Amino acid sequence: MPTLERLTLPLLPLSSGVMLPGMVFTMALESDDARVAADAAESAGGKLLLVPHIEGRYATVGVISEITERGELPGGLSAIVVRGGQRAVIGTGVPGTGQALWVEAEVLEDEDPSQAATELAREYRAVLENILLQRGAGRIAAQLRDVTDPGRLADVAGYSPDLTLAQKVEVLETLDVEGRLRLVLGWARDTLADLTLRERIKSDVEDGMERTQREFLLRRQLEAIRKELGELSRTEGDVDPDDYRARIEGRSLPDKVQAAVGREIDRLERTSDQSPENGWIRTWLDTVLELPWDVESEDRLDVAQAAEILDEDHDGLGDVKERILEHLAVRKLQAERGLVPVGGHGAGAILALVGPPGVGKTSLGESVARALGRSFVRVALGGVRDEAEIRGHRRTYVGAQPGRMVRALREAGTMNPVLLLDEVDKVGADYRGDPSSALLEVLDPAQNHTFRDHYLEVDLDLSHVLFIATANVIDTIPGPLLDRMEVIRLDGYTEAEKVSIARHHLLPRQQERAALTEGELEVTDGALRAVVGDYTREAGVRNLERELGRLARKVATRVAAGQVTAPVVVEGSSVRTWLGRPRFFFEAADRVGVPGVATGLAVTGAGGDVLFVEASMSDGPEGLTLTGQLGDVMKESAEIALSFVRSHAAELGLDPVAMAGKRFHVHVPAGAVPKDGPSAGVTMTTALVSLLLGVPARPTVGMTGEVTLQGRVLPIGGVKQKVLAAHRAGLTEVVLPARNGPDLEDVPEEVRDQMTFHLASTVAEVLAPALQEAAAAGQLPAVA
Repeated sequence: MPTLERLTLPLLPLSSGVMLPGMVFTMALESDDARVAADAAESAGGKLLLVPHIEGRYATVGVISEITERGELPGGLSAIVVRGGQRAVIGTGVPGTGQALWVEAEVLEDEDPSQAATELAREYRAVLENILLQRGAGRIAAQLRDVTDPGRLADVAGYSPDLTLAQKVEVLETLDVEGRLRLVLGWARDTLADLTLRERIKSDVEDGMERTQREFLLRRQLEAIRKELGELSRTEGDVDPDDYRARIEGRSLPDKVQAAVGREIDRLERTSDQSPENGWIRTWLDTVLELPWDVESEDRLDVAQAAEILDEDHDGLGDVKERILEHLAVRKLQAERGLVPVGGHGAGAILALVGPPGVGKTSLGESVARALGRSFVRVALGGVRDEAEIRGHRRTYVGAQPGRMVRALREAGTMNPVLLLDEVDKVGADYRGDPSSALLEVLDPAQNHTFRDHYLEVDLDLSHVLFIATANVIDTIPGPLLDRMEVIRLDGYTEAEKVSIARHHLLPRQQERAALTEGELEVTDGALRAVVGDYTREAGVRNLERELGRLARKVATRVAAGQVTAPVVVEGSSVRTWLGRPRFFFEAADRVGVPGVATGLAVTGAGGDVLFVEASMSDGPEGLTLTGQLGDVMKESAEIALSFVRSHAAELGLDPVAMAGKRFHVHVPAGAVPKDGPSAGVTMTTALVSLLLGVPARPTVGMTGEVTLQGRVLPIGGVKQKVLAAHRAGLTEVVLPARNGPDLEDVPEEVRDQMTFHLASTVAEVLAPALQEAAAAGQLPAVA
């Protein structure tokens, strides 16, 4: 930058501003130095040198300024109006007039702008205009177009409120025009970027505020409408996170659960009330805090009292009652001796009650809960095919909810209820998963203390729960699941037990439902035995209760009509008057009265049952026809029976020639009912031998057992159920495999006393009691 001349001028320091060439501003003469310098300027042609004095340091460059006007401000303070001229480098101090500080200044002049400086000036002007327009200073932006000199345009930065004093001093001391433009352009870009960001944030905030205000207004209007309609049941203030914090105070939640609840409450505070996530979080918190994490009911440890309650609620079922009392006795000793359960975590029991319908499996669960003094919850699993029913749905799904185990605990209100898993044998599986696999963790004492529901996502201790599962059959229960349960079989009731149950439980309940008071209906034991034997044929007592209910309603109808006077006495001989003709009767004598028919015993989902096997022989190609909807195993049993008879014809007193060229037909009536299993083998063999000998089987004998090609009789299952079915059907003798002899101990003593049992190891030992007429005639092989 070239030097024009040297001037001697009074110096005026600036402590709160910076004068740049071309600037004009009014300056109050507040200090003595300022007034002295202004007075001295009159002797210098009205000029003085304005130099920034920042933080005790003078700038190296000042601006020669001219006083254009002098006067007083409204407050009476002297002031001057100065216009910035040219830059000047400060030299040494020189003597001058008055008390002012005089210095020698070297006047500088800007060089002609280069092409680069011109381009920078154009860009700087555009940035400045954008800044001014965003700030609403359009008129100033228009005036800026009149400044064409690049150096003068750069010095306009002296007016900028965005620059600090130090930055303005740097602009003053930058003598190169191109360098000065680069400096102010960089700062201007930063300012423009900051303004743009602020404007975008402001716009977004305003849009959000407008939307929020609109939603708030609409919600208030909706609330007012609902209030007028009487539909408003809660207020928006009910979701305060502090309410949740207050709910967990004083509760003994597990550490991990408390930490998870705390995290969700923090999330709730950061979530808008209008956000869907707000509702999800509140629902999760409500679910978790409704669980009885720190609540357990105290067991009733009086074994004698528990036994009394069980006997009061149910007749019979000695095995189940004994197992429950064992569990209670162990808990009592643990409590008295301060012992930790072996296996830890509560070592809860998992029982499976398996038996036909109507034997009292479900009601027994309620009785167990009452005997233990615990809450009772029933979870119906029949037809459940979705794994999420057990483990719950993940929270990401719409309408997610916890699984049935969590809901059961919430319903029970304690962590140690009696939880009945009803119809566990009817759990299905499809593309949504296998619920029985999820039950593996629930019913495993080694794992269920850390059961994790997909919805809760925190560990849930199920080890203190007493699980009681019920099932009609165990064949459909997966092996790993069955292995986790202690199976207790309920094989059905004897006639005496049914009469007792009807007397003490069923009849009083049906009288109450029929609005009959005590003494209006009297049913004798003979009448009850008639209802049991002639109107029902079941292992349980469900149909028995229906018949008693029908009887009570018919009596109630006649009492209400005034046709009879109380008390109404129903005896065995008058049951038919009230219930109509009998539905069941002893048909073995009619069915087995001809050769080729034998009475077998089977087990179904409804308990034990009696079945008849019929055999016939006709001319035609040799072979075997099977009918009666038989399963593969039962078909194979028929093939084995015929093969045994053919191969041992001589031993059985049969003519092999008479069997040649004959076709045999084996049929098991009730063709609409599927049948399977190997236990009908001896019955089929007996029917074939009876047919070929022309001797009918004895109608009072029932039989069961698997037969081999060598004529051996193998053991089978369900002995108790089959014997009870035979007793219900009026049979007096039963042929069983010899190896099933110990199973007779499970049969009630009163039934054993009324029946005769034949234990057979070979077919010959089966035929001897079944075909007694043929054995007496010497047609059958002798039995040792």
